[in-house]
Amino acid sequence: MATAYMTLNILLPYKVFAEERNVRRIVAMTPQGAFGLLPHRLDCVATLSAGILVFETEGAEESYVAVDEGVLVKTGQEVRVSVRNAMAGMALEQLREAVEKEFMQLDEQEQKLRAVLAKMENNFIQHLVAFKQDTNSL
Repeated sequence: MATAYMTLNILLPYKVFAEERNVRRIVAMTPQGAFGLLPHRLDCVATLSAGILVFETEGAEESYVAVDEGVLVKTGQEVRVSVRNAMAGMALEQLREAVEKEFMQLDEQEQKLRAVLAKMENNFIQHLVAFKQDTNSL
């Protein structure tokens, strides 16, 4: 029986980050924990959380890519990972630190931004209601 392989594409909003052929296995992080893929696994879709994507290609050691939140889609032998940001080319420990500093910090910034936007929306609605009440009293 011939050995099966996958093709892994890591996509960012503005470019193709990586395209790897002859991939034997992939391990990604989801909100529920680690998620592994082998070439004969059924097609699937998974939500990814910020973490380290691990893959092994034929004739090479494991490779590591720090990825932000995104989506993984497996169709046949094609695996596409679409994320907001990715980093590679560093030691595993440096990638872990980058995930904690860059991607997790971004989530905190997004939460703060959402809180500020919610306050602004609430204030706008209160002013709109007050304006309507003032025009109705005329």
